[in-house]
Amino acid sequence: MSGAELERNKAIALRFKKNQGTPQMPQVEKEVLAPHYNRARGGNLHLASNARGEDMGHPGLYLRKAIPDRVDVIEKVIADGDRVGLLFRVTGTHTGTFFGIPPTGKKLDVYEVALIRIENGQMVEGWFMMDEIALLQQMGATLPPRSDGKRIAPPLPQGGEGADALAARLAAHPTPTQQHRNKLVAVRSRVRPSGVPKAEYAPDCRHVRYGFHHLREYGRKNGLGDPALDQAVPDRRDNVEVLMAEGDEVWMRFTTGGTHQGSLYGIAPAGRRVGISVVQILTFAGGKWRESWTFADELGFLLQIGSPDLLLG
Repeated sequence: MSGAELERNKAIALRFKKNQGTPQMPQVEKEVLAPHYNRARGGNLHLASNARGEDMGHPGLYLRKAIPDRVDVIEKVIADGDRVGLLFRVTGTHTGTFFGIPPTGKKLDVYEVALIRIENGQMVEGWFMMDEIALLQQMGATLPPRSDGKRIAPPLPQGGEGADALAARLAAHPTPTQQHRNKLVAVRSRVRPSGVPKAEYAPDCRHVRYGFHHLREYGRKNGLGDPALDQAVPDRRDNVEVLMAEGDEVWMRFTTGGTHQGSLYGIAPAGRRVGISVVQILTFAGGKWRESWTFADELGFLLQIGSPDLLLG
């Protein structure tokens, strides 16, 4: 795909994003959304799932009833093939009911990732993930109770390609470009034990954000150290669903899953299968891995192991 086509796709995704909540939005949707557009995942997946079938109050289109002054701050944009990735912050004031959470008047500033697929100038798929743990923490709330007393855990993911198999396939490429090599390093980082040789790291390589960011903060705040996820889920494996590269960045969406077999911050092993979505952004410099920023669906994980309120309240 040419550079001009990639820039066109970015412009389509940004037009959709920047016109949300404006009088122009209905017309923009008609133009940029394909008739068969699939919203594969909503940003507030767990809050919405928890409220389904209950009289909890909907936050409105693009959350504008709950956050009428919503402004999205775009931080990163990437395009590769038919996909566009957006990293942005949702900001505003919580002044309306939000899936059963009454108005708090709190200021909100939380991350969300969008991965969009575009065909023939229109969006055919949108996949969104918001930091729901940060959202609830900033509201000072937990998941509102359902009338049936249940908490709705996400289903186990089914898609993607095993990181080890994908790494082998990428390594077999006869004439890899630098972006292709960067993709290979990204995928190898998901093979356990890590398949990334030390020579691939820049001397000042750093993790700006870890995937289980809030669990790490919880552990440090309570003197419990970093989350021992590989001990809690010893058979943990990753499947790559989306792999994109542009310039010196690689974006990867993958699922991580296994069986909860070990204790985690006092949570006894439930023996349940878990599987959640993760988005990782890797930055390279001079062909070396320089930085990573990772965002995992921590609320989904806690719902699956039966402790959704661990980081809340």
